[in-house]
Amino acid sequence: MTSSSGNPTEDETCKRFVLPALVQTGWNVEEQVKSQYRINRGRIQPTARRHHQQRPLVADYVLEYSDGLPLAVVEAKRSRIDPAEGFEQAKRYAELLDAPFAYSTNGTRTIEIDYRTGLISEISEFPTPEQLWARYRDDRSLADDAHADLASAPFILTRNWDGTPKDPRYYQRNAINRAVQAIAKGQRRLLLVLATGTGKTLVSAQIVAKLWNANWPEKGRRPRVLYLADRNILIDQPKDDYFTEMFGEAVHRLGQGRVQKSRNIYFALYQSLSQPGGAQDFYTRFDRHFFDLIIVDECHRGSAAEGSQWREILEYFEPAVQLGLTATPISRKDVDTYHYFGDAIYEYSLAQGIRDGFLAPYRVRNVRIDIDLYGWRPDAGQLDMYGREIPDELYGPKDFERVVAILDRTDEVARYLTEYLHKTGRMHKTIVFCQTNDHAMRMVEALTRANADLSQRYGHKWVCRITGDDHEAGRERLDEFRDDASEVPVIAVTSRMLSTGVDIPTVRNIVLFRVIRSMPEFKQTIGRGTRLSPETGKFAFDIIDFVDATRLFYDPKFDGPPLRRLRDEADPDGSFITFPEDLDVEPDPDPDEAAEPEAGYESHDGGDLPPMITDGEEIDDIRAEGRTLYIDDVEVNILGSAVYITETDGTGLRLRLVRLEQFIKDKLHELDLSPNQLLAQWAHSWSRKELRERLEAIGISTADLGELTGRPDADAIDLLIYLGWGLPVLSRSERALRFKLQHRDFLESFAPEARAILDRVLAQYSAHDESELEVQAMDSPAYQEFGTVVEIAELFGDRSGAGLRTAVDHLRAQLYEAS
Repeated sequence: MTSSSGNPTEDETCKRFVLPALVQTGWNVEEQVKSQYRINRGRIQPTARRHHQQRPLVADYVLEYSDGLPLAVVEAKRSRIDPAEGFEQAKRYAELLDAPFAYSTNGTRTIEIDYRTGLISEISEFPTPEQLWARYRDDRSLADDAHADLASAPFILTRNWDGTPKDPRYYQRNAINRAVQAIAKGQRRLLLVLATGTGKTLVSAQIVAKLWNANWPEKGRRPRVLYLADRNILIDQPKDDYFTEMFGEAVHRLGQGRVQKSRNIYFALYQSLSQPGGAQDFYTRFDRHFFDLIIVDECHRGSAAEGSQWREILEYFEPAVQLGLTATPISRKDVDTYHYFGDAIYEYSLAQGIRDGFLAPYRVRNVRIDIDLYGWRPDAGQLDMYGREIPDELYGPKDFERVVAILDRTDEVARYLTEYLHKTGRMHKTIVFCQTNDHAMRMVEALTRANADLSQRYGHKWVCRITGDDHEAGRERLDEFRDDASEVPVIAVTSRMLSTGVDIPTVRNIVLFRVIRSMPEFKQTIGRGTRLSPETGKFAFDIIDFVDATRLFYDPKFDGPPLRRLRDEADPDGSFITFPEDLDVEPDPDPDEAAEPEAGYESHDGGDLPPMITDGEEIDDIRAEGRTLYIDDVEVNILGSAVYITETDGTGLRLRLVRLEQFIKDKLHELDLSPNQLLAQWAHSWSRKELRERLEAIGISTADLGELTGRPDADAIDLLIYLGWGLPVLSRSERALRFKLQHRDFLESFAPEARAILDRVLAQYSAHDESELEVQAMDSPAYQEFGTVVEIAELFGDRSGAGLRTAVDHLRAQLYEAS
């Protein structure tokens, strides 16, 4: 379509000028030119319980040499618009897609941005595919033809459950291409850092696919790959969901039986390759040069520690290319992911995933327990439930469940969670992280008591414990919990078991009732909720924090590009040696000791105990012996809670928490509307709808304000004004009463039968919400005694309803008059 002024639209400019120009220089429009290339999904903005999704980023054209290998982005503008206006947009898209060239054009003039040389120039025509590919190869140091062939090797097409192609997302393609190009150039140690929930398994499978299709490392032979992890679920899920589908019988899982050397892609637990007690290690039955590529999943664990038993496996297969995958690299003196694998060749953070709309944003409900704030001290000579004397000390959160277990504290948290789920959804999948396995069992018992109706209906499957102590029964419960088609279990209670490697997109609540001091553990734990589940309506999740673990959100190390702090120290000769600084708040458990047994579960909670408030000899004895004192009949209360949401900072690279009340206040002031103007818009149906849409677009859902503020009895507009300007809140009943007093003449102008209708409107509004202030609301049981809507309309003068609508409109306008 062309505008009346003769100025072609952007779409027409593309069809008449841009595409023909690409075809003229040899680009295959069907295979190499991807039009309207959707880069991301658009950020999801959470409100108290809902969400609003922003528009996705869409590039007009992406030029690919081969499928999945973008060389350039083309941004088109209308023919009369200066192409410089698309310059920054083209740059942004090219940077996201890891493409070294970008073009902004209006069909007659074209600007080229060359990231290889840093030059910006106006060109007369697009380069040919061969010219751009040669420049790309030069940029990525792929001069050798074999290296170029490997870099341009195709993916293996896989499909989702509904038959749609399982195309890698833009950042997954970036990670795949970066890894394959590094391998082509001879790099032997590779590290990919991808946030939890961003598809590291798909990335690893497609890296292998490219190597497979290119006959790497030598013509006539497929690569031999070893995929290593330290938990069964980290092995079984990628093997069954990706690799077997893509490579069929070439896939094999190694155990302790006969050595099978005729396959190509092997999966193994460290535990199955390593023999304790001095026996010959299973991995030594393979030649050191047998494997071409080793993929180390969750590489911050297991073999991360230098000198560990599991590190020996990687050192034995030193000739192989070794690729580490993790969301949480560690940089400490004793465990340093970077020291072994090198700096990350590609990183994709949690903030970027949320900004792109690929990961679910989260709200944080920070709940304060009185004895956690003030501590608890026993009476003189007080005994625990089993008759043991309790040392006279002041106990705090770091002691609870380790030294003293206050049963009422667990019961109070269970009561709060029950009320919360009643408001938000009792069948919403929830993971509760407790301090120990024993604590997890008591939480199950407390939640069962608090939800006896559901426990009885579902045969005690509504809530279950999944820990290392639950063995195969726990495995069955975990499989049921992960199954989208399984209604129960709804709540899984654990200590550490589910903090990593478990893919459960439907989880809507992450409950922290476990002290967490390690940044990697914290990021892994909250990562259990970041996966989206559009088919079940899950676009955001909630973190309910009882132990102030979310203080780690404020740590400068949280999210953004993973930090590695270095320090220089002088040796005796005066030369400087560089050391990585410890980035963790608290040391992680020893990787070997914390490993799960072959059954696939943790054998104990593992890890160093947090330092206690107390330090008496009796307490040290209790701790050393692993005893816990159990105390009943302690008054425990929830002092209050505050709700926070996630925002990115000015750079868009780092997440920060924002108090929801402050977020709403800031957004309201951005609307540049006074309280009186808000009231005026709220008073009319059409303008109220427009206002709601504007508020939804900036992340404010009026339907959630009652729950947020604890004032479900108040009108949403009064809550907005309270949050924005701090003015007193009127309940709906108070607003209705004020209307009756101030506008008595209006009400008395109607006949008694008609006035009774208006009184009922006000009563319904007081009991429910502003939707009752509409004529259509009268088609409900609340008005049955007055007859049909047509009969009600007759009381206001005519059957058409004009008089009734006028009366309700006037009532509504006067109800919301500013005072």
